[in-house]
Amino acid sequence: MDIAVTLKEIKSLSIADRIHLVQEIWESIAAEQACPDLTVAQKRELDRRITDYEANPDDVMTWEEIKASIRGQQ
Repeated sequence: MDIAVTLKEIKSLSIADRIHLVQEIWESIAAEQACPDLTVAQKRELDRRITDYEANPDDVMTWEEIKASIRGQQ
């Protein structure tokens, strides 16, 4: 399959048809539930975060607090 040729053909479709194509592609990916395996480091980090949350369930920030924190760093 030549991706460049395929993309050129896709661009010739109407916007509605391209949106429909994207939806079909997205649904096919979701149906396969293609998820890459986590690395050992990623698994360790998730485990660390879960352990921390379980030890400190009230040590959380609201979305508003997070946004304010980010804005304060700029």
